[in-house]
Amino acid sequence: MKQQIISFIALTLLLISHPGVAKPRIAILNFELNDITSLPNTIQEQQRTASIQPLLEQALLLTDRFDIIEISTNAETTANAGFGYLFSHHDLAAKLGEQFGADWVIVGQHSKPSFLYSYLIADLVEVKSQRLVSRFNIELKGNHAKVTQHSVAALADKISNRLIGQ
Repeated sequence: MKQQIISFIALTLLLISHPGVAKPRIAILNFELNDITSLPNTIQEQQRTASIQPLLEQALLLTDRFDIIEISTNAETTANAGFGYLFSHHDLAAKLGEQFGADWVIVGQHSKPSFLYSYLIADLVEVKSQRLVSRFNIELKGNHAKVTQHSVAALADKISNRLIGQ
């Protein structure tokens, strides 16, 4: 009995003193709207696109598997030399993430070729290697808030599965 108590105390102390595994730190940049319809960049579409980044942060936080790293709008704007710049230059997106302590950076675009559908395109960039690890494409059929929320949740699942599967 005494041996069991000692073993229990030793195990408890080991568990308490052992640091947990740190959660991957992810920075999610603002999604850019690439609207090539005949009536591009409406206020509604700009607002919809602006909602993607916070929805994705929220969805990834709900998994409790990641820490979200905030990058200031000013720093992101300064690093982004123009439309699609960070989306095309993964090394620079990684350097921006590194400045804020991120392990991963998600750079995305909301591509809208039609009034009927659009795509969320998200690149997962590893900060350490400064390289693109995965590209995710999610089709959105329609432009209602529920469609956007569902699509962002599907994107979060893909990102989570990719990172946890490593």
